[in-house]
Amino acid sequence: MKVDLGLYGLGTAPLGGLFAPVSEEQAQEALAAAWEAGIRYFDTAPHYGAGLAEERLGRFLRGLPQNAGEVVVSTKVGRVLVPGQGEDDGFPGRSGHVRVRDYSRDGVLRSLEDSLARTGSNRFDLVFIHDPDDHWEQAASEAYPALAELRDQNVIGAIGAGMNQAEMLTRFVRETDVDAVLVAGRYTLLDRSAAVELLPACERRGVAVIAGGVFNSGVLAGGTTYDYDAAPPEVLARARELGQVCSRYGVPLPAAALRFPHRHPAVTTVLIGARSAAEVREDLDLAAADVPEELWKELDHAG
Repeated sequence: MKVDLGLYGLGTAPLGGLFAPVSEEQAQEALAAAWEAGIRYFDTAPHYGAGLAEERLGRFLRGLPQNAGEVVVSTKVGRVLVPGQGEDDGFPGRSGHVRVRDYSRDGVLRSLEDSLARTGSNRFDLVFIHDPDDHWEQAASEAYPALAELRDQNVIGAIGAGMNQAEMLTRFVRETDVDAVLVAGRYTLLDRSAAVELLPACERRGVAVIAGGVFNSGVLAGGTTYDYDAAPPEVLARARELGQVCSRYGVPLPAAALRFPHRHPAVTTVLIGARSAAEVREDLDLAAADVPEELWKELDHAG
């Protein structure tokens, strides 16, 4: 893929209020901390806070000096926002818009137009087809060709698919000409299912892999959530076991979780998700921690 995402990028779902609202000031401070730490890749989506994350990212980017240097931004298509009242879909604190699934050509074009307006951008470097779990036919026959046409016209830089499962992402890699996949929660210390077929397929085809959800929604960072819900007892027990292995080597479990995806050659970038400047700095400090090979071997055996 021509777009250089860097080793780490910032995912903006938390800044859109995932699980709990985040203030505008707190969101802007988190974005500034990521920038100051050298992060130049930012991932967003209409889904995150019903457009709030895109708006906040746009305000931050417009505030950068003109000579700030290159910024890489990805967004997603598949959910169009329309006026109305509905469920918050895990993003409390934002009302007035309803997410409508739409993977049609018209839906893709409308979604991108709206995202450009919310971010104040004139182009996206990378656009993902977002969570088409129950919409493969429309996503493959309409959304993908629409994005491929925009890529050919250099209206967007690259295209991909972003999902919380590995199976359909593998199908995208095998049956389309995507440049990248964003696999959330399926290549982590807790769940390595993406390593079975998806990562080898990406390596063969030269498709970039962005690993998201490396804390599995929080359980690998001391939390009690897993895949956006309360973690079941067996998952909590497994996380504690992994933490105990890491502690014997003096390595925090979140540090190992952040570093783990980069051990596979197909993974180009790990997305961190943070709700504050302090969390951004903490995550990047953890990502820089030294992890001895002996620990990886024990974790591989434990896995």
